[in-house]
Amino acid sequence: MDSLASTAQSDELTPPHGGVLQQLIRSDDAAAALRAEAVRLPSWDLAPRQVFDIEMLLDGAFSPLDGFLGKADYDAVCATMRLTDGTLWPLPIVLDATEEFARSIAAAHRIALRHPEGMVLAILTLSDVWRPDRMREAREVFGTIDEQHPGVFALLRQTHPVYIGGRLEGIELPPHHTFRHLRFTPAELRAQFKKLGWKRIVAFQTRNPMHRAHVELTKRAAAAAEANLLLHPVVGRTRAGDLDYFVRVRCYQAALAHYPPQTTMLSLLPLAMRMAGPREAVWHAIIRQNFGCSHLVVGRDHGVLGVVHDVYEYLLELEEVYHRHGEIRLQVEPDIYVVGLQGILPELEGVLYYVVDGVVVALRLLGAGEGQQVLHYLGGPQ
Repeated sequence: MDSLASTAQSDELTPPHGGVLQQLIRSDDAAAALRAEAVRLPSWDLAPRQVFDIEMLLDGAFSPLDGFLGKADYDAVCATMRLTDGTLWPLPIVLDATEEFARSIAAAHRIALRHPEGMVLAILTLSDVWRPDRMREAREVFGTIDEQHPGVFALLRQTHPVYIGGRLEGIELPPHHTFRHLRFTPAELRAQFKKLGWKRIVAFQTRNPMHRAHVELTKRAAAAAEANLLLHPVVGRTRAGDLDYFVRVRCYQAALAHYPPQTTMLSLLPLAMRMAGPREAVWHAIIRQNFGCSHLVVGRDHGVLGVVHDVYEYLLELEEVYHRHGEIRLQVEPDIYVVGLQGILPELEGVLYYVVDGVVVALRLLGAGEGQQVLHYLGGPQ
């Protein structure tokens, strides 16, 4: 069962969230001046999740944000899913740091942010430095303080106790050493859509390998929306135990052969997921809007810990969030992939069917070296 989340439609490419696509990388001359300035500034070495976040900030995927949230916006987002100016934004994007570093920058106005490989990616002009109530953040954002939830565990056990907010000036994007031909910024992807004449685009995300049901439901989603299709898998931080993205990307590449020519594109998204349920689904829709998409396929357990056993309860919660924040609309399309027919049918009572799950495909792929095979109805021979 999946749903379509859509933004307001027009005859042009969907505008970015908030109306302006933030592009925070400065010109060559300005970037050179920032590098020279960074030598004299206190510097923070970014953790892996922070590297993903800063890339999404610098290239505009997190528009309208122009940096890490200050305290007022952080409080507003946690409590209301909105920035202080009223703009819809469901998850706090903050830079966490140690108490020691916070003390060292007490008199500072600007700090340099370094990639683990050593290069300075950006300079942050400080607006706020504070110690958040992370238990309150967990309750408001995740709806629980149970550390079995990976997002809550990361927040309470792996996040530094001080948050730093401020505006970013970008020097360069983080480097990538794999699948560089499949990585596009929002501006680059928008330019490709315009060149191809695409105006309505359905985005599809999965953390797992694609299987036949994914291919069929994305074809149906694109047809229902009278749109083209963007396969936009997350290759940043997902869930512990997920199949590595090298295998997943090869599955996505193989899946492209099953779509009509000139209808579908593949692009990788370096996002650090939070597993925050309906808030996460809204966040993903906003991100895809910034890339120029008009629709996002929302799964039955999109951004949720574990398998959702009461799918309808989850969809009701998701629908309530969407209705409360009218910028995004939800259209529920309950579908079942029927093995014998190799196609999608509407869900019917009294019909015996198999649940085709991406986790099952992943486990089959992991066991392929031990004699297991990917069953024919899960995926093709590729």
